[in-house]
Amino acid sequence: MARGGRGGGSRNPANQPREVQVSRKISWLLRHGADQEGLKLGKGGYVNVQEALNTNALKGLKITFPELRDIVANNDKQRFSMIAASTLDQTPSDVTAPSQDASASEPLQPIPESDNPADYLIRANQGHSIKVDSDGLLTPITAESGNVPDTVVHGTDERAWALIMKSGGLRRMGRNHMHFASGLPAGFTSVDADTGSPEAKESAPVISGMRKNSSVLIYIDVEAAMAAGIQFFVSENGVILTEGNEKGFLSHEFFKRVESRKKGGGVLMSDGKLPEGVVVNIEEWEAEVGDRGKAKRGGRGGRGGRGGERSGKMRAVDDTGDVTPNA
Repeated sequence: MARGGRGGGSRNPANQPREVQVSRKISWLLRHGADQEGLKLGKGGYVNVQEALNTNALKGLKITFPELRDIVANNDKQRFSMIAASTLDQTPSDVTAPSQDASASEPLQPIPESDNPADYLIRANQGHSIKVDSDGLLTPITAESGNVPDTVVHGTDERAWALIMKSGGLRRMGRNHMHFASGLPAGFTSVDADTGSPEAKESAPVISGMRKNSSVLIYIDVEAAMAAGIQFFVSENGVILTEGNEKGFLSHEFFKRVESRKKGGGVLMSDGKLPEGVVVNIEEWEAEVGDRGKAKRGGRGGRGGRGGERSGKMRAVDDTGDVTPNA
Protein backbone atom coordinates (compact mmCIF):
# COMPACT_ATOMS: atom_id res chain seq x y z
CA MET A 1 0.00 0.00 0.00
CA ALA A 2 1.21 3.52 -0.71
CA ARG A 3 2.32 5.40 2.35
CA GLY A 4 0.08 8.27 3.43
CA GLY A 5 1.16 11.78 2.70
CA ARG A 6 3.46 11.37 -0.29
CA GLY A 7 3.15 13.92 -3.05
CA GLY A 8 0.89 12.87 -5.87
CA GLY A 9 2.64 14.79 -8.64
CA SER A 10 -0.21 17.27 -9.03
CA ARG A 11 -1.25 20.41 -7.16
CA ASN A 12 -4.90 19.67 -7.88
CA PRO A 13 -6.18 17.53 -4.98
CA ALA A 14 -8.72 15.83 -7.24
CA ASN A 15 -5.84 14.44 -9.33
CA GLN A 16 -3.91 13.06 -6.38
CA PRO A 17 -4.01 9.53 -4.97
CA ARG A 18 -6.69 8.89 -2.39
CA GLU A 19 -4.18 8.48 0.48
CA VAL A 20 -2.59 11.85 -0.34
CA GLN A 21 -5.96 13.60 -0.36
CA VAL A 22 -6.87 12.03 2.97
CA SER A 23 -3.51 12.82 4.57
CA ARG A 24 -3.68 16.45 3.45
CA LYS A 25 -7.23 16.88 4.67
CA ILE A 26 -6.34 15.43 8.09
CA SER A 27 -3.27 17.68 8.26
CA TRP A 28 -5.32 20.74 7.46
CA LEU A 29 -7.94 19.87 10.07
CA LEU A 30 -5.52 19.12 12.91
CA ARG A 31 -2.96 21.84 12.15
CA HIS A 32 -5.03 24.73 10.85
CA GLY A 33 -8.77 24.18 10.58
CA ALA A 34 -9.93 22.73 13.92
CA ASP A 35 -11.46 26.00 15.11
CA GLN A 36 -13.51 26.58 11.98
CA GLU A 37 -14.69 22.96 12.08
CA GLY A 38 -15.83 23.33 15.70
CA LEU A 39 -13.04 21.24 17.23
CA LYS A 40 -11.05 22.31 20.29
CA LEU A 41 -7.55 20.95 20.60
CA GLY A 42 -7.14 19.47 24.05
CA LYS A 43 -4.15 18.39 26.09
CA GLY A 44 -1.16 17.62 23.90
CA GLY A 45 -3.05 18.84 20.81
CA TYR A 46 -5.36 15.82 20.75
CA VAL A 47 -9.00 15.69 19.61
CA ASN A 48 -11.44 12.82 19.74
CA VAL A 49 -11.34 10.73 16.57
CA GLN A 50 -15.13 10.40 16.33
CA GLU A 51 -15.49 14.17 16.60
CA ALA A 52 -12.86 14.62 13.89
CA LEU A 53 -14.67 12.17 11.61
CA ASN A 54 -17.88 14.12 12.19
CA THR A 55 -16.42 17.35 10.78
CA ASN A 56 -17.44 18.56 7.35
CA ALA A 57 -13.79 18.46 6.29
CA LEU A 58 -13.45 14.71 6.77
CA LYS A 59 -17.05 13.84 5.88
CA GLY A 60 -16.50 15.62 2.56
CA LEU A 61 -14.02 12.90 1.60
CA LYS A 62 -16.08 10.17 3.31
CA ILE A 63 -13.05 9.21 5.38
CA THR A 64 -13.63 6.05 7.42
CA PHE A 65 -12.11 5.10 10.75
CA PRO A 66 -10.08 2.19 9.33
CA GLU A 67 -8.76 4.50 6.60
CA LEU A 68 -7.83 7.15 9.13
CA ARG A 69 -6.05 4.64 11.34
CA ASP A 70 -4.12 3.29 8.36
CA ILE A 71 -3.02 6.79 7.32
CA VAL A 72 -1.72 7.45 10.86
CA ALA A 73 0.16 4.16 11.01
CA ASN A 74 1.73 4.45 7.56
CA ASN A 75 2.38 8.16 7.11
CA ASP A 76 5.91 8.45 5.75
CA LYS A 77 6.76 11.47 7.93
CA GLN A 78 4.89 10.28 11.03
CA ARG A 79 2.87 13.47 11.06
CA PHE A 80 0.13 12.11 13.29
CA SER A 81 -0.30 10.28 16.60
CA MET A 82 -3.33 8.27 17.67
CA ILE A 83 -3.79 6.95 21.20
CA ALA A 84 -6.53 5.34 23.26
CA ALA A 85 -8.47 8.13 24.97
CA SER A 86 -8.09 6.35 28.31
CA THR A 87 -4.28 6.67 28.11
CA LEU A 88 -4.04 10.44 27.59
CA ASP A 89 -2.82 11.16 31.12
CA GLN A 90 -0.34 8.28 30.88
CA THR A 91 1.48 9.54 27.77
CA PRO A 92 5.11 10.38 28.49
CA SER A 93 5.94 14.09 28.47
CA ASP A 94 9.71 13.63 28.49
CA VAL A 95 10.95 13.09 24.94
CA THR A 96 14.66 13.33 24.23
CA ALA A 97 16.12 14.76 21.06
CA PRO A 98 15.85 12.30 18.18
CA SER A 99 18.70 9.83 17.97
CA GLN A 100 20.37 9.86 14.57
CA ASP A 101 21.44 6.27 15.20
CA ALA A 102 17.84 5.13 15.33
CA SER A 103 16.22 3.67 12.24
CA ALA A 104 14.55 6.29 10.09
CA SER A 105 11.61 3.95 9.63
CA GLU A 106 11.12 3.35 13.35
CA PRO A 107 7.38 3.75 13.95
CA LEU A 108 5.65 5.75 16.64
CA GLN A 109 3.72 3.89 19.33
CA PRO A 110 1.41 1.24 17.83
CA ILE A 111 -2.28 2.09 17.71
CA PRO A 112 -4.39 -0.08 20.07
CA GLU A 113 -7.17 -2.13 18.54
CA SER A 114 -10.82 -1.09 18.87
CA ASP A 115 -13.58 -0.62 16.34
CA ASN A 116 -15.02 2.42 18.07
CA PRO A 117 -13.45 5.72 16.95
CA ALA A 118 -14.79 7.42 20.09
CA ASP A 119 -12.23 5.35 22.05
CA TYR A 120 -9.33 7.24 20.42
CA LEU A 121 -7.66 10.60 20.25
CA ILE A 122 -5.66 11.95 17.29
CA ARG A 123 -3.27 14.87 16.81
CA ALA A 124 -0.79 16.38 14.39
CA ASN A 125 2.67 16.05 15.92
CA GLN A 126 3.76 19.53 14.77
CA GLY A 127 3.08 22.20 12.16
CA HIS A 128 0.18 24.05 13.78
CA SER A 129 -0.92 27.55 12.88
CA ILE A 130 -3.80 27.50 15.36
CA LYS A 131 -3.32 27.94 19.08
CA VAL A 132 -2.31 24.74 20.83
CA ASP A 133 -0.89 24.03 24.27
CA SER A 134 2.63 22.73 23.69
CA ASP A 135 2.64 20.97 27.07
CA GLY A 136 2.47 17.29 26.23
CA LEU A 137 2.90 18.06 22.54
CA LEU A 138 6.46 19.38 22.39
CA THR A 139 9.45 18.71 24.64
CA PRO A 140 11.80 21.60 25.50
CA ILE A 141 15.41 21.18 24.40
CA THR A 142 17.75 22.18 27.21
CA ALA A 143 21.37 21.62 28.15
CA GLU A 144 20.19 20.35 31.52
CA SER A 145 18.10 17.63 29.87
CA GLY A 146 21.02 16.60 27.68
CA ASN A 147 18.81 16.57 24.61
CA VAL A 148 20.48 19.28 22.52
CA PRO A 149 20.90 17.80 19.03
CA ASP A 150 24.27 17.85 17.28
CA THR A 151 22.66 19.06 14.08
CA VAL A 152 19.80 21.51 13.52
CA VAL A 153 19.24 22.24 9.83
CA HIS A 154 16.54 24.03 7.86
CA GLY A 155 15.89 23.20 4.20
CA THR A 156 14.68 25.75 1.68
CA ASP A 157 15.24 26.79 -1.97
CA GLU A 158 17.08 29.55 -3.82
CA ARG A 159 14.12 31.90 -4.19
CA ALA A 160 13.28 31.67 -0.51
CA TRP A 161 16.97 31.96 0.44
CA ALA A 162 17.20 35.32 -1.33
CA LEU A 163 14.23 36.57 0.67
CA ILE A 164 15.56 35.09 3.91
CA MET A 165 18.72 37.13 3.41
CA LYS A 166 16.76 40.26 2.60
CA SER A 167 14.71 39.88 5.78
CA GLY A 168 17.80 39.12 7.87
CA GLY A 169 16.89 35.60 8.92
CA LEU A 170 14.14 33.03 9.29
CA ARG A 171 10.59 33.91 10.30
CA ARG A 172 7.66 31.85 11.54
CA MET A 173 5.36 33.30 8.88
CA GLY A 174 1.93 31.67 9.35
CA ARG A 175 3.05 28.88 11.66
CA ASN A 176 3.55 28.71 15.41
CA HIS A 177 7.13 27.55 14.91
CA MET A 178 9.97 27.37 12.41
CA HIS A 179 10.80 23.78 11.49
CA PHE A 180 14.19 22.08 11.40
CA ALA A 181 15.58 18.58 11.03
CA SER A 182 18.15 16.91 13.26
CA GLY A 183 19.99 15.58 10.21
CA LEU A 184 19.62 15.18 6.47
CA PRO A 185 17.10 13.18 4.44
CA ALA A 186 18.21 10.08 2.56
CA GLY A 187 20.48 10.96 -0.36
CA PHE A 188 21.58 14.31 1.07
CA THR A 189 25.23 14.99 1.88
CA SER A 190 26.94 17.98 3.46
CA VAL A 191 29.75 19.78 1.68
CA ASP A 192 31.55 19.34 5.01
CA ALA A 193 31.43 15.56 4.57
CA ASP A 194 35.18 15.16 5.09
CA THR A 195 35.61 17.48 8.06
CA GLY A 196 34.36 15.24 10.83
CA SER A 197 31.78 17.85 11.82
CA PRO A 198 28.59 16.72 13.63
CA GLU A 199 26.62 17.40 10.44
CA ALA A 200 28.82 14.91 8.55
CA LYS A 201 28.46 12.00 10.98
CA GLU A 202 27.18 8.78 9.47
CA SER A 203 23.64 8.42 10.67
CA ALA A 204 20.21 7.24 9.67
CA PRO A 205 18.44 9.76 7.42
CA VAL A 206 15.77 11.88 9.07
CA ILE A 207 12.18 11.29 8.07
CA SER A 208 10.63 14.63 8.96
CA GLY A 209 11.53 18.28 9.36
CA MET A 210 12.75 18.98 5.82
CA ARG A 211 11.37 18.64 2.32
CA LYS A 212 13.25 16.24 0.09
CA ASN A 213 13.51 18.82 -2.68
CA SER A 214 15.32 21.37 -0.48
CA SER A 215 18.26 22.83 -2.38
CA VAL A 216 19.63 25.18 0.30
CA LEU A 217 20.61 23.87 3.76
CA ILE A 218 20.79 26.30 6.68
CA TYR A 219 22.69 24.84 9.65
CA ILE A 220 21.86 26.56 12.94
CA ASP A 221 24.23 27.23 15.82
CA VAL A 222 21.65 25.98 18.28
CA GLU A 223 23.82 26.45 21.36
CA ALA A 224 24.47 30.10 20.52
CA ALA A 225 20.79 30.68 19.82
CA MET A 226 19.81 29.05 23.12
CA ALA A 227 22.40 31.16 24.95
CA ALA A 228 20.69 34.22 23.45
CA GLY A 229 17.39 33.13 25.00
CA ILE A 230 15.77 31.41 22.01
CA GLN A 231 13.88 28.26 22.97
CA PHE A 232 13.89 25.06 20.93
CA PHE A 233 11.60 22.06 21.15
CA VAL A 234 11.37 18.55 19.69
CA SER A 235 8.14 16.93 18.50
CA GLU A 236 7.23 13.29 18.87
CA ASN A 237 8.23 12.60 15.26
CA GLY A 238 11.65 14.22 15.74
CA VAL A 239 11.11 17.67 14.21
CA ILE A 240 13.09 20.47 15.87
CA LEU A 241 11.05 23.65 16.35
CA THR A 242 11.48 27.19 17.60
CA GLU A 243 9.25 30.24 17.88
CA GLY A 244 12.35 32.40 17.43
CA ASN A 245 12.55 35.60 19.44
CA GLU A 246 9.63 37.69 20.66
CA LYS A 247 9.01 38.78 17.05
CA GLY A 248 9.02 35.23 15.67
CA PHE A 249 12.43 35.74 14.13
CA LEU A 250 15.71 33.77 14.05
CA SER A 251 18.55 36.04 12.98
CA HIS A 252 21.18 35.14 10.38
CA GLU A 253 23.68 35.58 13.23
CA PHE A 254 22.79 32.03 14.25
CA PHE A 255 23.38 30.55 10.79
CA LYS A 256 26.47 28.42 11.41
CA ARG A 257 26.76 27.48 7.75
CA VAL A 258 24.57 27.65 4.68
CA GLU A 259 25.14 25.26 1.78
CA SER A 260 23.78 24.99 -1.74
CA ARG A 261 23.08 21.44 -2.88
CA LYS A 262 23.27 22.45 -6.52
CA LYS A 263 26.35 21.43 -8.47
CA GLY A 264 29.13 23.87 -7.77
CA GLY A 265 27.03 25.67 -5.16
CA GLY A 266 29.26 25.14 -2.14
CA VAL A 267 29.06 27.19 1.06
CA LEU A 268 26.89 30.31 0.73
CA MET A 269 27.73 31.79 4.13
CA SER A 270 29.24 30.77 7.46
CA ASP A 271 29.68 31.89 11.06
CA GLY A 272 26.61 34.13 10.94
CA LYS A 273 28.23 36.59 8.52
CA LEU A 274 26.13 37.78 5.60
CA PRO A 275 27.54 37.09 2.12
CA GLU A 276 29.41 39.97 0.58
CA GLY A 277 27.06 42.50 -0.98
CA VAL A 278 23.95 41.28 0.88
CA VAL A 279 22.06 44.04 2.71
CA VAL A 280 19.10 43.42 5.01
CA ASN A 281 16.17 45.51 3.81
CA ILE A 282 12.89 44.81 5.58
CA GLU A 283 10.93 47.31 3.47
CA GLU A 284 12.01 45.63 0.25
CA TRP A 285 11.30 42.22 1.77
CA GLU A 286 7.78 43.30 2.72
CA ALA A 287 7.21 44.71 -0.76
CA GLU A 288 8.24 41.42 -2.34
CA VAL A 289 6.22 39.34 0.10
CA GLY A 290 3.15 41.50 -0.33
CA ASP A 291 0.26 42.25 2.01
CA ARG A 292 -0.32 38.62 2.90
CA GLY A 293 3.28 38.31 3.97
CA LYS A 294 2.87 41.31 6.25
CA ALA A 295 -0.10 39.61 7.87
CA LYS A 296 1.94 36.45 8.32
CA ARG A 297 4.81 38.39 9.81
CA GLY A 298 2.41 39.52 12.50
CA GLY A 299 1.74 35.91 13.46
CA ARG A 300 -1.68 35.46 11.91
CA GLY A 301 -2.76 32.20 10.41
CA GLY A 302 -1.84 33.14 6.86
CA ARG A 303 -2.93 30.60 4.30
CA GLY A 304 -3.69 28.11 7.03
CA GLY A 305 -3.60 25.20 4.60
CA ARG A 306 -6.71 26.16 2.62
CA GLY A 307 -8.20 29.02 0.71
CA GLY A 308 -5.05 31.09 0.21
CA GLU A 309 -3.53 32.31 -2.98
CA ARG A 310 -1.17 29.87 -4.66
CA SER A 311 1.17 32.35 -6.29
CA GLY A 312 4.85 31.69 -6.86
CA LYS A 313 5.65 34.69 -4.67
CA MET A 314 3.75 33.19 -1.74
CA ARG A 315 5.55 29.89 -2.19
CA ALA A 316 8.92 31.61 -2.27
CA VAL A 317 8.44 33.35 1.06
CA ASP A 318 7.19 30.20 2.79
CA ASP A 319 10.62 29.56 4.22
CA THR A 320 9.35 26.79 6.47
CA GLY A 321 8.17 24.97 3.33
CA ASP A 322 5.22 23.50 5.18
CA VAL A 323 2.33 25.93 5.25
CA THR A 324 0.25 23.64 3.04
CA PRO A 325 -1.55 20.63 4.51
CA ASN A 326 0.76 18.09 2.85
CA ALA A 327 3.78 19.13 4.88
